[in-house]
Amino acid sequence: MRSRQADSFSRRTFGKTLLGVSLPLILPSHVLAAGPNSRIRVGQIGCGRIARDHDMVGVLKSGMADIVAVCDVDANRAADGKKRVEELYRQIGGSAPQVSVHKDYREILERKDIDAVVISTPDHWHAEPALAAVLAGKDVYLQKPFTMTIAEGIVLRDAVARTKRILQVGSQQRSWKQFRQAAELIRSGRIGQVRRVEIGLPIDPTAPDDPVQPVPEGLDYAQWLGPAQFAYYTEQRVHPRQGYSRPGWLRNEAFCLGMITGWGSHHYDTMHWALDLESSGPSRVEGSAEFPTNKIWNVHGAYDVKLTYPGDIKVHVSDKHNNGLKFFGDDGWIWVTRDGTATASDPSSGKTMPPLDASDQRLLDPKGLKVELPRSDSHHKNWLESVRSRKQPLAPAHIAHRSGSACIVSWIAMKLQRPLTWDVKSERFVNDEQANALLSRPERAPYGIGRLIKS
Repeated sequence: MRSRQADSFSRRTFGKTLLGVSLPLILPSHVLAAGPNSRIRVGQIGCGRIARDHDMVGVLKSGMADIVAVCDVDANRAADGKKRVEELYRQIGGSAPQVSVHKDYREILERKDIDAVVISTPDHWHAEPALAAVLAGKDVYLQKPFTMTIAEGIVLRDAVARTKRILQVGSQQRSWKQFRQAAELIRSGRIGQVRRVEIGLPIDPTAPDDPVQPVPEGLDYAQWLGPAQFAYYTEQRVHPRQGYSRPGWLRNEAFCLGMITGWGSHHYDTMHWALDLESSGPSRVEGSAEFPTNKIWNVHGAYDVKLTYPGDIKVHVSDKHNNGLKFFGDDGWIWVTRDGTATASDPSSGKTMPPLDASDQRLLDPKGLKVELPRSDSHHKNWLESVRSRKQPLAPAHIAHRSGSACIVSWIAMKLQRPLTWDVKSERFVNDEQANALLSRPERAPYGIGRLIKS
């Protein structure tokens, strides 16, 4: 799987043209000419709740960039996106630039005056625009998870490396103080040799299927489905027609794998960071889960996953654990979780836990640490600083791919409900073609990464 896709990309795609324009492989010249303090011009792809309440806010509050274009396949959301950008400029006391509105993300990539894009689309729409963006010479902030499939992740990761683009994934826990502190303490040996880790993630509820509805005016439903297989339109499957509450696509496996990748992308990433296993992954995984028989809200419910990591570290992931991570070592334990959520509509475990805790409070003393990790108080600003410096951000593509892969491997084990052996180097299951078949999925023409890596 990996070698065929990587070779195809290398021979046929790298250095060619996309959308009829040349592929610039360096920072746009007008940014370089303006110097290190020039403002970065950003296009926003996807104008839903995460874009409005998190990504747009983070980019503009950085003071380093302007959002000059917005894009959404829903015309109403695209128009609202423009209004939201203008509203945010008023809130920060600035003057909004002229903001163009688009339905097709490729129109943004064609613009030579746009330096970078933020991609805040449903999960199944991550890989294609991100790959197209780096091939078009744009730097990228990509909402998590990195990709829907491991096959997509391999192609995107390798494309980022080849084009030398700056890609930051929205694993913003790396920019939260308590997660960095926990990682520094654990990597400094404060709890001794880590033996096991418990990770708790919430779950989404299901509901009976809604019937067919007419496609709303202004929504390009065919493009919204993109590479996913055709399914009839109903609001339950897509996003609310009014407002920006939690969308239905988060609960459908054609567009999202559920909380194992939704929140799992964050917590697995924190685990890899704390264990200094960012370029690794599990060797063995077994799982079980309840999957609704509904056709629409059919992502997993209650689940239980066990993974084995290098050093024989045992990881247990379950909705029965509190939402967060607990690391157990020979000399005690350290617990870390959020002190808030990205959006108000995120599910909650319903139990308030301290952001950082330990079996003995003396374990949390920041003095005498052997390991100090990069500090950031804003994940979007960290990305924009990297766009300027051309240095790697906190959550680059190769690291995000590994944490995303661990989540997807867990989901595959949950689907098959039996133990699996995972080869981190080849990125395939050992002697298990049924499991390997789930590393990719068919793409509905003319969408998906397949069309971008073909000759």
